[in-house]
Amino acid sequence: MRLVRRGRAVAAVAAAVLGGASLTGCGAPSADGSSCAVGPGSRVGDGTATLVPVSDRCPAPVLRGQTLDGAPLDLSDFRGSVVVLNVWGSWCAPCKKEQPDLQRAAEVLARDGVRFVGINVRDSSKPNARAHVRRYGVTYPSLFDPSASLVARFRDLPPSAIPSTIVIDGEGRVAARMLGATTYDELLLVVGQVT
Repeated sequence: MRLVRRGRAVAAVAAAVLGGASLTGCGAPSADGSSCAVGPGSRVGDGTATLVPVSDRCPAPVLRGQTLDGAPLDLSDFRGSVVVLNVWGSWCAPCKKEQPDLQRAAEVLARDGVRFVGINVRDSSKPNARAHVRRYGVTYPSLFDPSASLVARFRDLPPSAIPSTIVIDGEGRVAARMLGATTYDELLLVVGQVT
């Protein structure tokens, strides 16, 4: 995929890539039953984005459930495509702030086959979450995960803040994580380095 570069912000983020940061941790066994530990990664920009080298990527956990509209969604159906997973809540101010950038990136990156999926957490009812989706014109699906049980399955590189964004490569492996609100430029930069 060709990385779309727009404005000075992307150039500044690209120039700030730092190598050698070490990620540690081990979670659930990989799909073949062996354990998988995340090795060295590199931090991007202000350090809230982490890229995982191809050789150190672990399989993403099984994620399936119902969307906010009640339709079934299984992340394994997107195998072969890069998937951007955004963890959000309708009650979360930084989630509201980043939503226009996420939607814009989803539209631009769809041209390259990148899929976006939300994981709505800690909302007690679907109507609140659906109101958020309508307000911001979100066109991609979101899994409804009020107890955050789906999010808890990410053990090697957990989305430990709300919002968080995880990028899964075409082989179904966790390739990047962005903690806190992300931006259009950061999304394009990180996804461009994953594909």
